Amino acid sequence: MTDDLDTLDELKSAMHAATPAPDPARRAQDLALAQKNFADLQGSTSESRLTSERPKTGLRRGLGKMIDVLSSRAGLTATTALIAVTFVTLGPGSDLLQLPRPSLPGLTGSTPELAVAPKDVEMSAGEIADQLAKTESARNRGVTYLAEEEAPLAQAAPAPSAEIATTAQLRSVEPSALSRMQQPAAGLAAPSEDRIAVPEANTEAYANEDPNPVQVTAENPVSTFSIDVDTASYALARNSIQRGVLPHTDAVRIEEMINYFNYGYFAPDGDMPFSVSTGVMQTPWNPGTQLVHIGIQGELPAMANRPPLNLVFLIDTSGSMQDPDKLPLLKQSFTLMLSQLRPEDQVAIVTYAGSAGQVLEPTPASDRKTILAALNRLEAGGSTAGQAGLQQAYDVAQGMSEEGEVSRVILATDGDFNVGLSDPQALKDYIADKRETGTYLSVLGFGRGNLDDATMQALAQNGNGQAAYIDTLSEAQKVLVDQLSGALFAIAEDVKIQVEFNPATVAEYRLIGYETRALRREDFNNDKVDAGEIGAGTSVTAIYEVTPVGSDARLTDPLRYSAVATEGGSDELGFLRLRYKEPGESTSQLIEAPITADLPPMEGTGWAAAMAGFGQLLRDDSYLGDWGWDQAIALANANRGADPYGYRAEAVQVMRLAQSLAAR
Repeated sequence: MTDDLDTLDELKSAMHAATPAPDPARRAQDLALAQKNFADLQGSTSESRLTSERPKTGLRRGLGKMIDVLSSRAGLTATTALIAVTFVTLGPGSDLLQLPRPSLPGLTGSTPELAVAPKDVEMSAGEIADQLAKTESARNRGVTYLAEEEAPLAQAAPAPSAEIATTAQLRSVEPSALSRMQQPAAGLAAPSEDRIAVPEANTEAYANEDPNPVQVTAENPVSTFSIDVDTASYALARNSIQRGVLPHTDAVRIEEMINYFNYGYFAPDGDMPFSVSTGVMQTPWNPGTQLVHIGIQGELPAMANRPPLNLVFLIDTSGSMQDPDKLPLLKQSFTLMLSQLRPEDQVAIVTYAGSAGQVLEPTPASDRKTILAALNRLEAGGSTAGQAGLQQAYDVAQGMSEEGEVSRVILATDGDFNVGLSDPQALKDYIADKRETGTYLSVLGFGRGNLDDATMQALAQNGNGQAAYIDTLSEAQKVLVDQLSGALFAIAEDVKIQVEFNPATVAEYRLIGYETRALRREDFNNDKVDAGEIGAGTSVTAIYEVTPVGSDARLTDPLRYSAVATEGGSDELGFLRLRYKEPGESTSQLIEAPITADLPPMEGTGWAAAMAGFGQLLRDDSYLGDWGWDQAIALANANRGADPYGYRAEAVQVMRLAQSLAAR
């Protein structure tokens, strides 16, 4: 027994002699290096904008990405414990620390990747927790996170126990977040309940103003605004709702919700490029008021005799355009458009990403093979250099133009358009100068997440063009095929509307929509003030809600000492004036017509009223009272009328879905 104990003592002595003593200095050096590497790899040190490009390997992709997607302290604590256990299990002598990257909602891709830690790095669980805690203050860098107290949005179908998001929370999460939420990849564990799916940074910006207030006719009888034929707002709202999110209120421009649809107003007579009609109907949401409709219908000239068309496609090929609903959809959309061009038309392509470049010289539209090959070669990558691209596109268009031809630049982008002109007025002046040369600019938006609707509107409005949003191939068919003539061939320019209401018959009024198109009263007669254009075959609708004198629906008290003076017949609600210029002319022409209370409703105004109500519901308008979704949907269903392409039927379904989202 004694011999056995002696042998055991000898073995212990030998083991201690063979094992080197710990080196505190080496351990501290390795730990400091590991901490420095860990800190250096937490995000980018540059200020460049985010794109959809991501590193494919490395610590940032593995461990850093896993840390960034955790937005709750519970998830952070769980991950800390997981890493600590892994270190204890593998030990300091392991060559590699390999952590599988789970496929979480909010991350693209499903291939497991490995995070590699330097060899011989030894970190305790406490040290790891300390490092993770230091990164918590930077979790919002480049990422829009849900607040911890908010319920995460469900993926395709939430579990029965999932908390339902409120309407305010639904508005706070943009559609780009939903489009990136994915199910766990096969073979990988599903995320735990304390891991909240978070979208990437959302930089969408919208152009809008507060809803037009009620005006007292005796104090302010004149209303002046520019027409608006854009349709981007309706398409954006529909896209948001179909993704399961109510649109941001600033994304809703009610006049574009209304003007998305064609109303078939009567055709113009004689030499007039468009017709003007008015009608009056009972307000659906307020029995004490009336809706005054103003309808404009542009003529559709024989397109066989149209002038040759010069198109310059200015295409955003920056890294953010690689999503399927961006550059790939853009290529398909322009392919549809080519079928509407004639052999004498010409097409050129300019791209911008990092630096601008012309990828297709002016080419006859009949050479479809060359044009399509140039389109198909386009790939997304790099940063944005919008200003250089815009300048080159105008230069190319100017070189293509000849007397009697029509030249257009069509900008296609996801909206993250770095024009290089930080001063908004400088941008407007630049576009306006180019507009005077006869080359107009239209803007097509694609995709979500960084859509700069505000810049798109400014570019289109000052470029005498239109702004549209394309989210499906069907929408491309509508914008670039069915309505191409209206988008590219103007029949009237600088169209302004002014209505003077009669204080003897109208106590109050408000214009529904057109907040971003308001003009000063004196702008109406100033031919130097820019306004909207009417394209071939385009219809435009404007709606006023008016309160008759003596109605219980009046919202303001009459002034004690006000004096009401009227001219003309007392049955007039108001007087309509409209100014426009013939294309290429500098002097406007005037149209005038009275608005009387006995005017019958015009064709399609019931549907227009339903869309006006829809837009006001999305904007949480206080003027609707108790009138809500059920009434709006019923009004739309009752006034669908002729709907050959199903746009109105689709709108009813969108309204029903919005009602369900609002109820949550």
